[in-house]
Amino acid sequence: MKSNIYLDEAVLDDLAQDLDYLELPISKRAFRLLGWFVILSVLVVLGDVIYLNGFRGNFYSQKSLINASHVTMIGAERGIIMDRFGKPLSQNAPAFELSVKLADVMKDGDLRNKIAVSLEEALILPAGYIQDLFNSVNLEKQDSLIVARDLTVDQVLKIKNLNLTGVQIESDYKRQYPDGEIFSHILGYTGLVNKEDLAADSSLAINEIVGRTGLEAYYNKELEGVDGETLNYRNVKGEAMGQKLLKESSPGADIHTTIDADFQRYFYNRLKSGLALIGAKSGAGLAMNPETGEIISLISLPSYNNNKIESKYLIDSDKPLFNRAVSGQYSPGSVIKPLVAYAALKEGIISPDKKIYSPGYIELPNPYDPEHPSRFLDWRPQGWVDIYSALARSSDVYFYEVGGGFEDQKGLGINKLKDYWGRFGLDQPTGIDLPFENKGVLADPAAKEKGGRGIWRIGDTYNVSIGQGDLVVTPLEILNYISAIANGGKLMKPYVAEKIVTNDNQTIMEKNSVVLADYSGDSDIVRKVQKGMEDGVTKSYGTSYSLADLPFSVAAKTGTAQIQNNAKENAFFVGYAPASGGNPDVKPAIAILVLVENSREGSLNAVPIAKDILRWYYENRLK
Repeated sequence: MKSNIYLDEAVLDDLAQDLDYLELPISKRAFRLLGWFVILSVLVVLGDVIYLNGFRGNFYSQKSLINASHVTMIGAERGIIMDRFGKPLSQNAPAFELSVKLADVMKDGDLRNKIAVSLEEALILPAGYIQDLFNSVNLEKQDSLIVARDLTVDQVLKIKNLNLTGVQIESDYKRQYPDGEIFSHILGYTGLVNKEDLAADSSLAINEIVGRTGLEAYYNKELEGVDGETLNYRNVKGEAMGQKLLKESSPGADIHTTIDADFQRYFYNRLKSGLALIGAKSGAGLAMNPETGEIISLISLPSYNNNKIESKYLIDSDKPLFNRAVSGQYSPGSVIKPLVAYAALKEGIISPDKKIYSPGYIELPNPYDPEHPSRFLDWRPQGWVDIYSALARSSDVYFYEVGGGFEDQKGLGINKLKDYWGRFGLDQPTGIDLPFENKGVLADPAAKEKGGRGIWRIGDTYNVSIGQGDLVVTPLEILNYISAIANGGKLMKPYVAEKIVTNDNQTIMEKNSVVLADYSGDSDIVRKVQKGMEDGVTKSYGTSYSLADLPFSVAAKTGTAQIQNNAKENAFFVGYAPASGGNPDVKPAIAILVLVENSREGSLNAVPIAKDILRWYYENRLK
């Protein structure tokens, strides 16, 4: 039988024989690598989807609408600042602002340049000012740029007549301060963020308003509201097609302060008139509750109008923007003596009744020139004085001796003096809730020698013992330590904001009194210092005796600090009321400080101002 032969089978058999080929299976490792690659690719894609839709979804969603719509910001009102009785110290008035829609101009360089030049001419702005604003925007955070605020009606009409694409006038709020200069160093002022702000805080946008100084700056986060947004739809021809509210605006929280507005006005005007009477311009005033640390009044002169910040303030040699009350550093003069008296009694350097004789000077032998001893003057001969009359009379010789020692009278020495100044916070900021607080600089022998001014001598100790020489402190530090004497030994933390309340009446911050240091265990010693300050008012030889006819008890201390190589004098007054007179049930309600720079007649110019201020407070608040 003849079998069938197929061509394809024959060909395949021949090929197989020629190739001698052995087939092998793919390894499991290759499948695993392929599987991991697929999984990784899926994870990458999935991650991008989650990131773009979850984290960046809102951004790209907004950008996708730009060609068909634009977003209008609804400015949020800033919180109101009020005095202790609820009277507003700041307010928000309707105004106009000029803004540029970035989607319309950022992709067209010629249009952007045209807008910048036209607006700079219309608003009389420096050349390149608006172009710099364009260059600083962050398109991921904003789709509009505020160029100017608080436009006048004439400016609004002029800009509208330009008919520039992407430029529009919007409703806004203008921050106003009804009393301008009187409260400016407490409230501060606001302004648009600048390049420095953006560099320091990445959360800011260039359109934001921020506090620059005062409470506006310190509590900026609480005061600023949350802006709202409205989406305006348009067709391809740019015609309006409707509007959608994306986010409602939310006003900022209100600040209730410890400031007594009526008292502040009186204090300000009385201090200003007192300065004008002697031809002086600069000074400071402070009032606080010694029991709590509440600041009742704070004044720095000359002041400025915080409704309109002008360039002249920056070049004025009298520095109106400088807050002398919390940032100024001054030689305290004799107002340091109550603290020296406390230290001397605490250390047992002297007994309260021991008398020291003051002929009007103290002399130290001069080893280099025996014929010419070193003489340290008292401001007048005082005769025999103990610690009470030394404080009342403000005897320099007495405090030379208890500070630096003389003959058989031991002195505290510079290290002990520095220690006690530090205990009462004269080398540290008090922590008040206002920006730019400065601190005192205490006398230091090593610093003097390192600065190339020679070694520390006993004469240096004499000088700082009466508040002269290498010792500078701030007015706030001075009044704070005096308040500790007034209340029996507790050094309080000063504060201005009592509480912060949101628009829905939720209290988000409420201050409680904070004790920085407590020396009330030395009540017997503190009482002796108080008596010396009371004698300064009640005794005929006291430096504050002119206050004796006030219808309430007062304790006080005056001081005169010579500056500029004794060419000028600064006058201090510190005091509190009511004075206890030894009755522990009587608590002080107010402590005040008056500083007159370049006072000419020393403390004589500060006392009359203080007297009127204390009288006003008694008649209108204590009586």
